[in-house]
Amino acid sequence: MGDKQSFSEQRIRKITSLYYSRPEIQAAIFNFSEGRETIPRYFEGFGKRPDALQYPSDVFGLVKKGATSFHCSEEIWKDPLKISTALSEEQFNKLRAGWDLLMDIDSKYIDYSKIMTELIIKILNFHGVKNIGVKYSGSKGFHILVPWKAFPKEINNIKTSDMFPEWPRIMVKYLLANIEKDLITKISNLTRPNKYIKDFKASKEVLPDLVLVAPRHLFRAPYSLHEKTSLASVVVTPEQIDTFEPKDADPSKVKVRDFMPDAKPGEASELLTQALDWNKHNLPEEKEKITGKYATFKPVKLENLSDNNFPPSIKKILGGVEDGKKRALFVLLGLFRSIGMDKEELEKRIEEWNKKNTPPLSQGYIKAQLIWAYRNKPVPPPNFDKDYYEAMGVKPTEEELRLKNPVSYVIRKHNSGKKKK
Repeated sequence: MGDKQSFSEQRIRKITSLYYSRPEIQAAIFNFSEGRETIPRYFEGFGKRPDALQYPSDVFGLVKKGATSFHCSEEIWKDPLKISTALSEEQFNKLRAGWDLLMDIDSKYIDYSKIMTELIIKILNFHGVKNIGVKYSGSKGFHILVPWKAFPKEINNIKTSDMFPEWPRIMVKYLLANIEKDLITKISNLTRPNKYIKDFKASKEVLPDLVLVAPRHLFRAPYSLHEKTSLASVVVTPEQIDTFEPKDADPSKVKVRDFMPDAKPGEASELLTQALDWNKHNLPEEKEKITGKYATFKPVKLENLSDNNFPPSIKKILGGVEDGKKRALFVLLGLFRSIGMDKEELEKRIEEWNKKNTPPLSQGYIKAQLIWAYRNKPVPPPNFDKDYYEAMGVKPTEEELRLKNPVSYVIRKHNSGKKKK
C-alpha cells in the first residue's frame, strides 16, 4: 500500500479486522467457498491465482495481511489449486465438478435492480425452480444463484459440467427474452422526480452482464465487504427484495444466513431444456440479438489509427497475458470491432498478440471466438471500473476510469490527435 489512502480505503480498513474476526462471517465465506477458486482482494488488486481457503480461519488470516474482500468462482472444482492456464479445454472439463448459474444484476439505480431480480425469480419459479439464492452485491445490485445440484448432470449424452460457460449464457439470454417486456414497462413506470428517466429504453440500465458467465470469472463471496461502499454482500430472501435498502447491509448489523439454497436434484431441468430449445430455434438462423445498454451501439470507423491512442491497460494486454487470456481476447475483439478495424488487420493483431501469451491460446479457440464475434453485432468491451481488468492483473489508470470505456478512450485520443495536426 502507498502512503496515501483514498477515503474509500480508509473507511473499509477501519472495519475489516472487527468484521472479519467474527466466526460466523468466516464460516459463511468458507462454507460457500468449498470446491471453488477463492481469491482475496487487497482493496485495489487481487491475490495470486489459483487459490482456495483451507480453513475458516484463513479468512481472518488474509485480512490481517491486508485483504478487504473475497471472491469466488461460479465453477466448482475437484481441486481448485490444480487450475492452470496451461490446461487444455479437455483437462479443464475433467477438473470441473460442476457450476452454478450465477446472475449479476447491476444498474444505475438499485430500484431498477430490484425490479429485475423479482422478475427473474418469478420466471424461475414458473419453470419449477423454487430454491434460489439471492444476495445484495454491496453496491446497487443483486446476485441470483441457482445451484449446480438443481441441474441435470447430462442431456442427450452431453455432460452438463462440460458445458460451461455456453449453457449458463444461453439460460441468461432465455430469461432476458422472457422478462424484457415486463422489465421495460415496470421501469418506465417509475416516477420519482429528478432520479429516474421515464422512457422505454430504461431496461438497458439493468440487464445482467453476460461477461460474468465466463471461465474462471469471480464474483463477490456472500458476506464479503464491498470496497467502494464498505457494505456487506448480505443474503436476502425473495420476499425482502422490495423493501431492502443498502443500510440493511451495514456490517455492524449483519445476521448470517446461507446463500446456497437446499435445491432439489434436477429442479432446474425444465429451465435448462427449455432454454436450449429456445436457443436452437432463435439463434442459428439470425444474428444474436443484443440487448441492454449496447443494443443501439454502432461501431465507428477510425482511419489511420495510431497504437499510441490505445489505453495503457490495452497496451499492457497487447504485450501478452499469463492469466486471463480468454478475458483479454474478449476485450480486444470488442475494442477492435467497435473502432471499425478491418477483418484482416484484426486477425493479424490477434495472432501477433496470442504469440506473446504464456502459453498461447489454442488456434481452435481463437478461430471459434472470431467466428462467434463476426456472427454477432459488435459490442464494446467492459468499462474500466469493472473487476474484469484487475482479474487479469491490469489496473486501469485514473484517466481510463474517467473516460470509462476503452472505445471512448481511443476515440478521444484519436480525435485530439487530429486537431493538433
